[in-house]
Amino acid sequence: MPDGALETTLRDLRRDLAAAYRLIALEGMDDSIYTHISARLPDGPDGEKRFLLNPYGLRFDEVTAANLVTVDETGAVVDDPYGAGVNAAGFTIHSAVHMARHDAVCVLHTHTVAGVAVSSIQEGLLPLNQWSAQFHGRIAFHDYEGIALNLDERARIVTDLGSRNVMMLRNHGTLVLGRSVAEAVKLTMNLERSCKAQIAALGMGLTPVVLPDEVAEHTASQYARAYDAMEAGGRPDPEWPAMLRKLDKYDPDYTG
Repeated sequence: MPDGALETTLRDLRRDLAAAYRLIALEGMDDSIYTHISARLPDGPDGEKRFLLNPYGLRFDEVTAANLVTVDETGAVVDDPYGAGVNAAGFTIHSAVHMARHDAVCVLHTHTVAGVAVSSIQEGLLPLNQWSAQFHGRIAFHDYEGIALNLDERARIVTDLGSRNVMMLRNHGTLVLGRSVAEAVKLTMNLERSCKAQIAALGMGLTPVVLPDEVAEHTASQYARAYDAMEAGGRPDPEWPAMLRKLDKYDPDYTG
């Protein structure tokens, strides 16, 4: 990749990742200084694998394109403008996924109340509506093993994830992979809406209408084709620029 094109790619990736942190905060989906969103950088000059993570100790609404931390596949800090390093548990989960799934540019992990609630029930997410039907048959599960500090857990996370892009971390939260930062954010927000809608529907005490498998699968395939067209087929994505315009209006310093 020519130097100019690489510089543009890196700048855009940093901007998008900082935007992802701000959008998650703006939607109330952050958890103080915890949880993480990572992005895979192009390989280094000698082929080394590098990733961007948030500086440990900053709230999501404090993350900017300039203060993101670069780490390698061992967790060693390559560049740390803020000087606080990264959260060890964040590295455990995100490094496992990035090293095994080279199609994942972005990995987004949340601890929202709705996501944790749905991850804590045996049935997981039910196909109750158009939002949740998107994920029908496409969610992996990983059992809770405690705070993710044990590097041995990485292999089990990867095995449980397989080729899927969405995972319920049992009793813990959600994990979403995207071929771009934009895809990861959009999937995460749809997953969050799905979890909230399920809690609301089941909380009414009435009889839920679960979509038939064939209808849910048809809907999931429709969503998948739309994402494929944008991520691999070159179709413009109108939603991500709209999200960035929202940030430009309400939280514009993320690019700094």
